[in-house]
Amino acid sequence: MDYAFILAIALAVFLVVFIKTEFGLYLVIFSMLLSPEIGSGGGGLAEGRRIIIRSEDVLLLVVAFSWFAKTAVNKELGLTLKTPLNRPIMLYVVVNALATLVGYATGTVGGLAGFFYVLKYVEYFVVYYMVVNNLTDRPQAWRLVVAAFLTAVIVSLIGAAQIPSGQRVSAPFEGTEGEPNTLGGYLLFMMAVAGGIALETTRIGIRSVCLGLIALMGVPFAYTLSRASFLGAPFALAGLWLLTTRRRLMGGVLLLVIVASPVAVVLLPKPVVERVLYTFEPEAGQPTVRLGGVAFDPSTSARLISVQQAWEGWTKRPILGYGVTGFGFMDMQYARTLVETGIIGLAAFLWLAGSALRSGIASFRALRDPEERGLAAGFVAGLVGLLVHSIGANTFIIVRIMEPFWFFAAVVVALPGLTLKESTAPPARPIRQFRRVA
Repeated sequence: MDYAFILAIALAVFLVVFIKTEFGLYLVIFSMLLSPEIGSGGGGLAEGRRIIIRSEDVLLLVVAFSWFAKTAVNKELGLTLKTPLNRPIMLYVVVNALATLVGYATGTVGGLAGFFYVLKYVEYFVVYYMVVNNLTDRPQAWRLVVAAFLTAVIVSLIGAAQIPSGQRVSAPFEGTEGEPNTLGGYLLFMMAVAGGIALETTRIGIRSVCLGLIALMGVPFAYTLSRASFLGAPFALAGLWLLTTRRRLMGGVLLLVIVASPVAVVLLPKPVVERVLYTFEPEAGQPTVRLGGVAFDPSTSARLISVQQAWEGWTKRPILGYGVTGFGFMDMQYARTLVETGIIGLAAFLWLAGSALRSGIASFRALRDPEERGLAAGFVAGLVGLLVHSIGANTFIIVRIMEPFWFFAAVVVALPGLTLKESTAPPARPIRQFRRVA
C-alpha cells in the first residue's frame, strides 16, 4: 500500500474541504455505500470480526478535521448547533462508553473490540453534526439529498447485477460473504424517504422520479431475501399512511396490498417466497424454538434463543450491562443493547429513537413545501421500518444503514430553520430551538 499517496490525497481533500465544506459532504455521501476496504488487521475482534478500515473512515476523519479547523479559524461559524437530538446523542454515547469502560475493568470486554465499536457509534453522529452544521439554505439541502439518491441508484444497479449469480444480494465492497440484511435495511429506509416525497409532492415529474426510484430499489431489495427488511416494509407503509396528507391515496395502496397479497405470493420471485416460508421450517439436529404449535428455522430460533440468553445475562448486571461486545454476538438490536449497556443503555437508545421520531414529526408539521414535508414523512416512516428491522438485526450499529440515516436526520431536523428558497409556498413556522453554540 502506498501510504505516501494516501497521505497526499488526504491533504488535498483537507485543503479543498477547508475552502468548500459542501464538497466534503458530497464525498462523505457517496462514500457511505461505495467505499472499498483499504486495509484490515490480521487480529480478530469480538464476534469473529477483523479490524477493517474503509476509505470512508479515513475520508470522514479528514473531512471532520477540516471542519474543526475551519471553525477554529472562523469563530463566527460556531462548533455546533443546538438541536433536539443533542442531549439524547450525548447520553447514548456516554452510556456506551461508560458501560464499555466498566466492562474493561471487570474483564467482560477484552482487546480493542469495545473501543472500535464505540468509535464507530461516534462516527455516525459525526455525520449528523457535520451535515446539520454546514447546511446554509434549502437548495443546498436538496442538492445533498439528490446526491444521496444518486448513491442509492448506483447501489441498486450493482445489486441488481448480482441477481443472476443466484446468491443473496448485498451492498458493494462487503467482502466475500456479504451482508444482505445491511442492504435490505438501507433500501427499506431509502424507499420510505422516496415514498414520502412521492406522496406529498404536487409535481408529476418529481412523483414519477420517486416512484421510479422505488421500483429500481425494490428489485435488489427483494433479492436480499432479508426477512427483517420484509417485516419492516409494512410498518414503514403504515408510518406513511399515518403522516401523509394524502391518507385516502395511501389507504387505497395499503388496501390494494392486502387484497392482492394472495396473488402477489404467486407473482413474487420464487427465492423470495421460499425465504419467507423457510422461517417455519425447522431442521433436524439444529436448535429449534417452538411457540405453541409453530416451530422456527435455525436462524430465527437462534435469535429467539439469544433474547433469552440476553435476559438471563441482564438479570446479573442490570444497570450498565457487560459493555459493548462484552457478552457475545446476537443479531437483535434490543436484546444486544440491553445486555451490553443495561437498562440505562436501553433507555438511552429508546430516548434517542423517540427523539428522532418526534423531531421528524415536528419538522413535518412545521414545513410548508410539499417536497420537504414528504422528505420528513419519509424519514419518520423509514425510522419506523428500521425499528422493526432491528428485531432481526443490529440495525442501529450497522455503518451502512446508520450513516445514511443520520445524514437524513440532520437534513430533516435542519430544514425548518434554513433560508427559504424562492417559492409560492407559505413560509414555514419558525423553530426557535436552533442557535449557534460556540
